[in-house]
Amino acid sequence: MAIPQPADAVHAMVASEDMCASGRKLRDFYARVPGAPLFHREFGYYCRDRWYAEGLAEDADFDEMFGYDPPGHLQLRGVGWTYPAYEPAFEEKIIEDRGAYEVVQDDAGRHVLFFKGRRDGFMPEYLAHPMTDAKSWEEECKWRLDPGTPARYSDLDDRMAKARAGAGQGMMIQQGLAGAGMYLRALLGTTNMMYAFHDMPALLHDVMQTWLELADAVIARHQEYVTLDEIWLSEDICYKNGPLVSPEIMAEFFFPYYQQLLANVKARQLDKSRHLYVQIDTDGYCPPTIQLYIEAIDMDVMSPFEVAAGCDVVAIGREYPGLAMCGGIDKRELARGKAAIDRIVEAILPTMRERGGYLPTCDHGVPEEVSLADYMHYRKRCLELGG
Repeated sequence: MAIPQPADAVHAMVASEDMCASGRKLRDFYARVPGAPLFHREFGYYCRDRWYAEGLAEDADFDEMFGYDPPGHLQLRGVGWTYPAYEPAFEEKIIEDRGAYEVVQDDAGRHVLFFKGRRDGFMPEYLAHPMTDAKSWEEECKWRLDPGTPARYSDLDDRMAKARAGAGQGMMIQQGLAGAGMYLRALLGTTNMMYAFHDMPALLHDVMQTWLELADAVIARHQEYVTLDEIWLSEDICYKNGPLVSPEIMAEFFFPYYQQLLANVKARQLDKSRHLYVQIDTDGYCPPTIQLYIEAIDMDVMSPFEVAAGCDVVAIGREYPGLAMCGGIDKRELARGKAAIDRIVEAILPTMRERGGYLPTCDHGVPEEVSLADYMHYRKRCLELGG
C-alpha cells in the first residue's frame, strides 16, 4: 500500500484554500480557467528615468501603484537565461574607449558596444562572441559549464529553503533556463550560429550535449528539495518575419535535448502526479513555431507575442485554445494616448479573459516614450476589465 504523502506542495499539492491568493490566481491562469480574474504583472520597464523626471518617487512601490498581484511564483535559476550559466563568469572589462561609447567584455565573454557608463535601458550592439570554433569552445567556454563546479551550489540550501517555503504557500515553482536558441546565440552570435548549423554540426551537438548535462545536473539538485511546476525556456528564436532557423534545424539541434531533459525532470519529480508546465519565451513572429513546440515538447505556455512582428493574441488564442499566453499588449500603443490604450485593451482583455489562460503584459519592456499618466490609465483599464 502506498504511504500517503504530506500536502506540503513538495510531495503533494496543498489544498486551494491553503494557498496564498496570488499562487491560487496564477494557477488558474496556467489551468486556463475561463472567466477567471486575470493575473496582473508587467514584462519590464525602459521608462523609469522618464517617470522619475515626471515626478514619480524613486522608491515608489510599483505593485501598489499599478495594482499588480504579489508574486505567485518563485523562479529557480542556475542554468542561465539570456546567456549560458558560466562558472566562473568571464571578467568584465573595458576593451576600447570610443569617446561617447565604450567596448566592454561582459560576463558572458561578449564584446559589447555601450553608451559610456551606461549598461541598460537600450539595445546594445554585440561586436564579438566568445566561441568561433572548436578551439575557442574548449578553451574559453566549455570548462566554464562544468556541472560539478562547487561554486554553483554554494547557496543551494538557502535558495531551496525559500523555494520550499514558497511551495508550501501554493506558489508556482518555476525552473528558468537558457533555451537552445538563446544559449547558442550568446556563444556564437546570431549570424555565426546560423552558419554553424551547416558548417560544424558535430561541434554544435557537443555544445548542446554540454547544455543538457549542465541543465540536468543543476535541476536534479533542485529536485532533491522541491517538485517543479514549470520549465521555462528563454528561447528568442524568432525575429520580425518568423523563426531564425528551419523546423529541420530545431528537430536536430533543439528538440532531442529538450525531450531528454524533460523526461529526466519528470522521472525525478517528488510529486509524481504534478503536471509539469513547459513555457517557451520568444520575441518576434512566433506562430510558425507553436505547433512544432506543442508536438515536440508538449508546450503549455508561450510569451510575449510581439505585436510589431504580427502576433495577435486573440487570433492565436482562438487557433490554439489549449495554449496559455502571456503578453500581446502593443507597447507602442501605450505611447499614443488614452484613446489608443482603450482600443487595445477593449479588443483584447474581455475576449481573452472569457477564454481563460491569458496574462496581459506589454510585448516587451515598457518603452521610454510612454508617459506615467498614460501608463496609469492603461493599468486602470486593465484592472477594470481583468478583475
